[in-house]
Amino acid sequence: MEAPELLRVWVLAAVALEGSRAALPDHRVLPDHRVSSETGAIFIHELERELFQEAFLTEHEDDGAAPITFQAHLRDHPDLPRWLRYIQRDPHQPGYLYGCPTAAEVGTHAIEVLAYNRHTYETVAQRLIITVIPAPDGEPPYQGEFLVGNRNVEELLPEAAREMFLQATAGVWEQDDLHVINITSALDRGGRVPLPIEGRKEGVYVKVGSRGAFSPCLASAASPQSRFRCSLGQQPLASCYDTFAPHFSIRWCNLTLLQVWPGPTSPGPVWGSGVLEEGGDFQPPTEVPPRDLLPGYLVTLLVPLAVAALLCLLLGHLMCCRREGVQKRDLETSDIQLVHHTTIHGDTEELRHMASSRDVPRPLSTLPMFNVRTGQRINPMPGPSDGARVPLLPQ
Repeated sequence: MEAPELLRVWVLAAVALEGSRAALPDHRVLPDHRVSSETGAIFIHELERELFQEAFLTEHEDDGAAPITFQAHLRDHPDLPRWLRYIQRDPHQPGYLYGCPTAAEVGTHAIEVLAYNRHTYETVAQRLIITVIPAPDGEPPYQGEFLVGNRNVEELLPEAAREMFLQATAGVWEQDDLHVINITSALDRGGRVPLPIEGRKEGVYVKVGSRGAFSPCLASAASPQSRFRCSLGQQPLASCYDTFAPHFSIRWCNLTLLQVWPGPTSPGPVWGSGVLEEGGDFQPPTEVPPRDLLPGYLVTLLVPLAVAALLCLLLGHLMCCRREGVQKRDLETSDIQLVHHTTIHGDTEELRHMASSRDVPRPLSTLPMFNVRTGQRINPMPGPSDGARVPLLPQ
């Protein structure tokens, strides 16, 4: 290849590479966002579309209503922590990270959030750092879980909807220190996906806690008599249902009341620096004693062989030692059956002998020109002089 042609190829490759780089969507990283959460309380973080939209609008001013979807996962992990969930119903609506951390999740959790612009395929990343601390007063001893049948989970995550639900709950609980512990979709509890009909919702389980005792209304709604009426398809025995209407439709037959008493807390592990002290080598805590693996090996090898040998002996006994024999069979068979069998056997042998021998005359019935009434036979190939005059049948 000549030098000008080689130079031309290099120039074209460089232009194509620069064009491909320019066609790739941009990727931006937002500053870290730090939030905190307490154990025994609902944690909700809204992924605001406006915050990520501003990063997209730096070069594309006409994408104000572009659809944005989010993906979230724990740092260096493919999924979210077990206590945290993500929901976004539509690309034009905000996403939510929500859940209730327990004492086992105390610490720092780094969540990687990635936003996609579905028009320009741009991405914006942000790290959400969640610090879970233990609740100062511990978990509330009285907890009630309500099933809201006319809402989806994302409709109860905004703060205004939660405040409205707590006000309605205070009317039946008669306590002022109520707070939401957890919010769970009915689909996560094994519920069915509703039909695509207007007004059908998935249903939401809302757990509310308080340090005050349950009201008589709630206690009667969860009594055994109310459970029996629910099994019959009737409403439970209570008179406090209208406090949630018309905003929330409560399934009172699914009401659950719990009393949680604080138990003894075991001290957690003490984490060190992770660096060995100077002047010492790592010593294992215990030494593993030597183990004799020969007995286990023999048992693993000899037991199947012994079972196979027993099966072979049993099969050989059934096949060789349990045969009746011809004499015993003939003694137990009636004479008529033996004579019939002998006759059939003899006829079969005779037919075989006749078939193998060529000098045996053919049966009369197989000969041509044979009269079954008189037994008269005639040459099947008569001569021209008398073949036509010989009658086959007597006159």
